[in-house]
Amino acid sequence: MATKARGARPTRTEDQLGPKSANYHTHALTRGLVLLDLLASVPPPLTLTGMHEHTGLPKSTLVRLLAALTEMRFVVRVDERPAYRLGHKVMALADAYVSSLDLSAAAGTYLDTLSRETQQTSNLGLLDGTEVVHVCVRTPDRPLRFETSPGARDSAHCTGLGKMLLAGVDPAELSAHLPPEPYAARTDRTITTLDEMSKEIRRTARRGHGIDDNEGSTGLKCVAVPVTVGGQMLAALSVSGPAGEFGREKQKDYLERLHETAEALAADYDVVAVLRRMYESLGESPTRRA
Repeated sequence: MATKARGARPTRTEDQLGPKSANYHTHALTRGLVLLDLLASVPPPLTLTGMHEHTGLPKSTLVRLLAALTEMRFVVRVDERPAYRLGHKVMALADAYVSSLDLSAAAGTYLDTLSRETQQTSNLGLLDGTEVVHVCVRTPDRPLRFETSPGARDSAHCTGLGKMLLAGVDPAELSAHLPPEPYAARTDRTITTLDEMSKEIRRTARRGHGIDDNEGSTGLKCVAVPVTVGGQMLAALSVSGPAGEFGREKQKDYLERLHETAEALAADYDVVAVLRRMYESLGESPTRRA
């Protein structure tokens, strides 16, 4: 989902301010919601004159709407110009909204399609310290497949998801997301030093996708792409399966489908709301780049 721009908005059209056929109360409610949306979309505080310029509504109408919203504590008046910002009651609504969402349900449909089309396991992951947390997983209907489950964790240094997520970390903080050297070598292809990992992360950032080529487990390959919203990498999305099924053309097809799915996830308001909450809950980890 693309986040709302923090800047000026064009004047609302009559349709956005409420249908002409609506009765007075419905029209007033619609206009009140438009004001809340406006206040959420521009840098606070916003003056009465600014609201008039954005919406085209008469100032007398705005004063009545703001009085009701202020009384209900959805809006707070901050000075005598007068100027306003959102109130704490909006946060209660936002918290209730996010709490009602199920990431498996919100993102699962996209991962189901990805897994069915690629016939590989699809996985959505977030970075937590030196590990990747698998937050949504879907597997193909076939006996030979990569198995993991939501909530499972894996090392970031030897996974496609991990490398992609590490590419979003401030380079100065990269070592804080990696174990002490030498890193555990799961196979003879696992990268085990900070110097080599730094080079690999730079390659990952340049090409725009992460690769685990028999590094976490022999015979297993994974490719991953970022899920980016407003320039911020919130998560990474991957497909994993038997290494023999990741030839050049197949991998190119997987990446195309991964990017399409990542864009769809980033455009879904529900998915992004949950991912943001999860991302922020892991904010005690070292700095991550936008």
